[in-house]
Amino acid sequence: MAQTETIRQTPRRTDYITGLHHGIPIALGYLSVSFSFGIAAVSQGLDWWVAVLISMTNLTSAGQVAGLGIIVAGGTYVEMALAQLVINLRYALMSLSLSQKLCENYPTFHRAVTGFGMTDEIFAVASGQPGEVRPAYMYGLITLPFLGWTGGTLLGGLAGTLLPEMLCAVLGLAIYGMFIAIIIPPARDSVGVCAVVVFAAALSCALRYIPVFSGISSGFSIIICAVLASVFGALVFPRKEGE
Repeated sequence: MAQTETIRQTPRRTDYITGLHHGIPIALGYLSVSFSFGIAAVSQGLDWWVAVLISMTNLTSAGQVAGLGIIVAGGTYVEMALAQLVINLRYALMSLSLSQKLCENYPTFHRAVTGFGMTDEIFAVASGQPGEVRPAYMYGLITLPFLGWTGGTLLGGLAGTLLPEMLCAVLGLAIYGMFIAIIIPPARDSVGVCAVVVFAAALSCALRYIPVFSGISSGFSIIICAVLASVFGALVFPRKEGE
């Protein structure tokens, strides 16, 4: 009986360890990005433990940065919910796509946990695996990135409480540099992506500096820019079938 149990558990251990190995480079990348988020959060008035709690419950850099802006500006729960829905809707689509690769014996609880841990990088790695994907592998793949994201926020938050305020403000800008680094390569290679980025940036500036829009809060500005930029891209630069 013990031998049979060992045989049953071995594939699960192997899948989990394989997932851990595949998650190492993701975790290292998340560590540096979340460090910047931790510093940015503390420099804008949040306690370090609040920043850590945000990262523990939200694995989304864009969503967290947008949420941080809404919190600092004193936005409403409705603004926060709508902003997160618009920004993170892609994760629902990724989860639906990845569900086609999940093994037949993949209980609902494990699907929910996998959905919680879904990020762009985790989706890309899991989708590239040959054959079906089992729960043990997904747990292994998610473990280190989750720890890297939360741990980096903790280190950044604690550093923000110790470093001079001016230095924290400078380091907090690093996370915005990350977003610039993300959008420049695809914008350089695609006219459509470049046009959407410019449109969103111009619309954001208009909502911020034109007096007639002064009554629009930062939370709703994010929502408006994201939705209108997406509509603009879909109408002006539609993807051809098969792309």
